[in-house]
Amino acid sequence: MKRLPHVFLIGWALLTTLPLVWAVLSSFKSDDEILTDPWSLPSRLRWENWARAWTSAHIGRYFLNSAVVVTGALTLTMLFGAMAAYVLARYKFRGNRIVYYTFVGGMMFPVFLALVPLFFVVRNLGLLGTLPGLTLVYAAYSLPFTVFFLTAFFRTLPTTVAEAAMVDGCGHFGLFFRVMLPMARPGLISVGIFNFLFQWNQYVLPIVLMQGSDAEQRWVLAQGLTALAVSEGYRGDFSGLFAGMTIAMLPVLFGYLLFHRQVQSGLAAGQLR
Repeated sequence: MKRLPHVFLIGWALLTTLPLVWAVLSSFKSDDEILTDPWSLPSRLRWENWARAWTSAHIGRYFLNSAVVVTGALTLTMLFGAMAAYVLARYKFRGNRIVYYTFVGGMMFPVFLALVPLFFVVRNLGLLGTLPGLTLVYAAYSLPFTVFFLTAFFRTLPTTVAEAAMVDGCGHFGLFFRVMLPMARPGLISVGIFNFLFQWNQYVLPIVLMQGSDAEQRWVLAQGLTALAVSEGYRGDFSGLFAGMTIAMLPVLFGYLLFHRQVQSGLAAGQLR
């Protein structure tokens, strides 16, 4: 019985890892190898599949659009989310709980119910089919979870350090940016990774908001992969499709490999404190 959890975890690791490995290996195969022997190793590394997906299928353009949108949205989310969470966690004022539970309530509001009014709001602002408009929407939908997560984390930080900084002449803005924000680094990295995954893999919001003339030029990666799956499926270019999928997965994999220790330490710190 003691080994049962380990067997379950090993099985779960294989279940999640093998499809990723298979997709990466398939991106280096020819179409004949994929169709005739899908479980074999590629006979050679065909980097031309990646080049074809990057240029001919416009994955490079979609990748750049996603990078621009996610970078801007993540910056806005982490900055304003951390500021709001810090105020709600460390300052007492009338309506504090109302503001906090308003953010928490935003986490329970399904995005599908807001698509129609959101479309008209973005259109009336003149931001429909633009990358800045999509960036603002991403940031807005990521704020509730960010505030909820960081509020609990800021509450665990020691008040003695803040009091000592105030005694030494540190103002409220200096206290936040120079003292409290560096102390909350594990929590910021953890929630930043979650927000990055949500924004990078978002599909519904771009489909609704990226409308208008020449909107295809501003598609993000999720839209581009969907179009690639349809077009390459009809053409039979499965190697190019797998190459595009692998390119889309690389930022997520590299992000996890670089920050997985910080994510684990941030979650553990929030639980232990």
